[in-house]
Amino acid sequence: MIKIELSNSKTVEIESGTSAKDILKQYLPKALKNALAAKLDDRLIELNRPLQQSGKLAVVSFDDEAGREIFRHSSSHLMAQAIKALFPSARLAIGPPIEDGFYYDIDLDQTIRSDDLSRIEEKMRQLSQEKLSVLREELPKKEAVKLFSDMNEIYKVEILNGLDEGETVSIYRQGNFVDLCRGPHVPDTGKIKHFKLLSVAGAYWRGDEKNKMLQRIYGTSYAKKTDMDEHLRLLEEAKKRDHRKLGRELELFSISEDIGAGLILWHPKGSQIRHLIEQFWKDEHFKAGYELLYSPHIAKLDLWRTSGHVDYYKENMYAPMLIDDVEYQLKPMNCPFHIEVFKSRIRSYRELPIRWAELGTVYRYERSGVLHGMLRVRGFTQDDAHIFCRPDQLENEILALLDFTMFFLKTFGFEEYRIYLSTRPGKSVGSGESWKLATDALENALKIRKMDYKIDPGEGVFYGPKIDIKIRDVLKRYWQCTTIQVDFNNPERFKMEYIGEDGHTHQPIMVHRALLGSLERFFGILIEQYSGAFPVWLAPVQATVIPITERHREFARKYFDLLRQAGIRAQLDGRNEKIGYKIREGEMQKIPYMLIIGDKEIEQDAVSVRRRREGDIGAMTLAEFISLIREEIKGKSLLT
Repeated sequence: MIKIELSNSKTVEIESGTSAKDILKQYLPKALKNALAAKLDDRLIELNRPLQQSGKLAVVSFDDEAGREIFRHSSSHLMAQAIKALFPSARLAIGPPIEDGFYYDIDLDQTIRSDDLSRIEEKMRQLSQEKLSVLREELPKKEAVKLFSDMNEIYKVEILNGLDEGETVSIYRQGNFVDLCRGPHVPDTGKIKHFKLLSVAGAYWRGDEKNKMLQRIYGTSYAKKTDMDEHLRLLEEAKKRDHRKLGRELELFSISEDIGAGLILWHPKGSQIRHLIEQFWKDEHFKAGYELLYSPHIAKLDLWRTSGHVDYYKENMYAPMLIDDVEYQLKPMNCPFHIEVFKSRIRSYRELPIRWAELGTVYRYERSGVLHGMLRVRGFTQDDAHIFCRPDQLENEILALLDFTMFFLKTFGFEEYRIYLSTRPGKSVGSGESWKLATDALENALKIRKMDYKIDPGEGVFYGPKIDIKIRDVLKRYWQCTTIQVDFNNPERFKMEYIGEDGHTHQPIMVHRALLGSLERFFGILIEQYSGAFPVWLAPVQATVIPITERHREFARKYFDLLRQAGIRAQLDGRNEKIGYKIREGEMQKIPYMLIIGDKEIEQDAVSVRRRREGDIGAMTLAEFISLIREEIKGKSLLT
């Protein structure tokens, strides 16, 4: 007999070998209705897996993050089963769950097209209706290799051959379909009713361009149809808001094949918005006690050897260049330059903390397959800063950084976040004591500010732990922006010192920090967040003056000049076109305000004002309009 503690705090004795499903059916039948799997203490298990030991039993449903991953992982298996039924020669690679969905990489001689996706979906529905039991088996590696070799599943065999000899692996069967997988999975295919296959893309096996290109089929699935319909609606909205499409239509930026992939050309309107973001960024940094630095785009390769980047970051760096028989490197980071400024003279403990910020352009190698407009590029400007402080100042500096971050993100309209505390990775440098001190400082600051966070094990950078903050946009997607990293390694590597109160030399602590991430990526996020309709304070053109006919043009030009003199970014649409056409053009260009001038307006020395998406808001004097728009600009109103 074993003892099982239930979620209602009741403990029951049951026979060893009883499944979680049978226990829930007897003692918590209501909870079983939405159960996808179970958790015994901290271990996820299938509902039908026999229990052999005592522990605390909990239901895992779609409401849980683990439950969604299980549901979508099982959805990928259902899709793979349908593919194998329709295309028996297909060979399966991997099929993991991802955010809001799943995919499966397959090797198939023919190209999967949109009508094929419809056929696969229909087969999935049929398999779902059959409610096939999903059964787990454990096999020695040798037997599993034979099983998948006989099935000609060469990718599964390759995965198995990478495991230790004598290792036991798990497989899952549903009907005549079998797959290699750690699991767990839903109890039967009937649990998966609401799904949609979305697209097909190319993907190299194991992400290596030297390997064969496979076909990756993406899909999404939800426990409730209403949730899936909402997700599909958001996907359609995302297509309309695609920053690449809007960037082209609004003339914000472009990427030229003649220049190279992943390298951004900022057009005048995009550059205007970037200037406004940078100016705001600089002003607020000055207020917060930062000083600005500028650093070169290249440095001797030895600098990156000292920093550890050559050993730990080489795959993200470009090949060195030879200058006067010395190897130089395009910079992937700004930090070593800031360190060299610190070391340019002797520092006193009284100077600390030192806060230095730089909008520094860096270059990192990204495979062509992952480049994506402004969101994934090869050259970008990072809103970087480094803080050099004493150990007794570290926690207060992190607290100030958290407050500074929230101020910035909220100013741009982001109110929801996911926060992660990333701990020491396997490939790292530094003592365990230093790592603990740094990790504790980050965690204590999060607790003091009462911020919800999750531990992200092993995802720190090689030189220290970090806090990552992901923002949620209007389409409910999360984007990595802010990172706060504590570093004991570089101060030691570069032999950084300051003179302490005791007259002896001490090593400062270095904090790496980016608030917005990169200007390119953040700008791409903003385009989609605002659907190109930037708030007035950021809009490249804040108001357009539109004369109704040619005889109104001279008066309109006078108002246009007055607006420019008042510091308003205005344009004059004096084209010989109908007024309706000009208004539509202004709406298409997402200009916040349109000032219409005709006979009535000239007579009253006024303007008729149209606000974006709202339409006509009435007539007013130009002074009244300037006062109105200045208030919006000053308050950085997010009215879009």
